[in-house]
Amino acid sequence: MWVWGAALATLSTGEVIAGPKAHAALLKRLRRLSRSLSRKQKGSANSKKARARLARLHARIANIRQDALHQLTTGLTRRFPVIGIEDLNVAGMMKNRRLARSIADRGFFEFRRQLDYKREMRGGEVVVADRWFASSKTCSCCWHVRESLPLVVRTWTCPDCQARHDRDGNAAINLKHYAVSSTVSACGGKALALAATPG
Repeated sequence: MWVWGAALATLSTGEVIAGPKAHAALLKRLRRLSRSLSRKQKGSANSKKARARLARLHARIANIRQDALHQLTTGLTRRFPVIGIEDLNVAGMMKNRRLARSIADRGFFEFRRQLDYKREMRGGEVVVADRWFASSKTCSCCWHVRESLPLVVRTWTCPDCQARHDRDGNAAINLKHYAVSSTVSACGGKALALAATPG
């Protein structure tokens, strides 16, 4: 199970994979080069040089993100024949000004694209849970479903069985159960689920 949170991914196996957050790491340099470009006279040689420097930095950020996603998706598709993920309303989440930059830095669409074609290439299946599936709000021990679970709440205790859950780890386990129950090809093979929760 994979969950987008403070880390790049949280798997149902308990593994937490930290992402590079390339845009956040290079944001100061981006701003400096953007300001430098804005001060140059349009059409001048210095303007062209500044534009090229800014373009190289954008390319570097994209390459760092792409490389991290390739390493993650390649590893997941090699290890697990059945992978469960959650369909997300990325366009809606991008409207939240507090989350937009972080979400864009993760590359949700590219992650899903790579996962789909690599899983198809190696055989197996990617099971996509509906975006209304309550992966984070459902207790993975007794199936109690909470009415609400704000994004700021990262851990919670089930009122029925008293099990304590990490939000992302719990969502990953629930997506694993969903993936296994949704496909017959899961029989005899390991399954992994990925839950997406921006944090």
